[in-house]
Amino acid sequence: MLPQSMALRSPKSQVVQLEMLLHVLKWPYISSWASCNQMKISVEQKKLGEPTGDNLQGKTVFILGFGNIGIHLAKRLRPFDVKILATKRSWGRLAQDSSKSEAPSVENGGYTDLVDERGNHADILKFASKADIVVCCLAMNSETIGIVNNNFISVMRKGAILINISRGGLLDYDAVLTHLKSGHLGGLGIDVAWTEPFDPDDAILKFPDVIITPHVAGVTELSYRDMAKVVGDVALQLHAGKPFTGIEIVN
Repeated sequence: MLPQSMALRSPKSQVVQLEMLLHVLKWPYISSWASCNQMKISVEQKKLGEPTGDNLQGKTVFILGFGNIGIHLAKRLRPFDVKILATKRSWGRLAQDSSKSEAPSVENGGYTDLVDERGNHADILKFASKADIVVCCLAMNSETIGIVNNNFISVMRKGAILINISRGGLLDYDAVLTHLKSGHLGGLGIDVAWTEPFDPDDAILKFPDVIITPHVAGVTELSYRDMAKVVGDVALQLHAGKPFTGIEIVN
């Protein structure tokens, strides 16, 4: 039996976790996340053409953790004409991973079309300093807990957006709060929190440029159908005494 903190998931089901992220990423179109309230005011006051918007085109997005989710994210970002930076501890392993998933094949150069600049763990601060949007897609383990810390956020561009769709513990809470207070961090979008359920009265949620969803990035009909299929496939493989295929263990 798997620990409660672990789960079985197929590579296909990882795609649904991007739904919350793509929802959040649309906010740069309207200049800042607080502009949602500004638009409501404009409607109430019968004003047209306000507030002034922005878009993703020309922005630099840093994908911190270029696994299956990171790859699918890059595929969806490409049409927006953004520059994509990505880090992965071992790019050589990507060839093995992609052969078992729906990710672009490494052998045919698929990932080279998705990433403009790639690096490893040693490059995360350099890439963070170049990005307008940082998306955390890392798995959480003893090496990655608190990896987005004060040093990391400090080198980010002033006004840059931080998004976490992986695990809450990857972000250092005090560092995030400090940089939201100072205004250095331009926005925070999270589907995962440091403790769950997250305290609705937490200080971080008081900032207008913070969006949180209650860990629902994978709560869709597609996700549930796919998880049911995974469970069924595992049961059949177990009954037949065959090794498990088409799944992976996530924390």
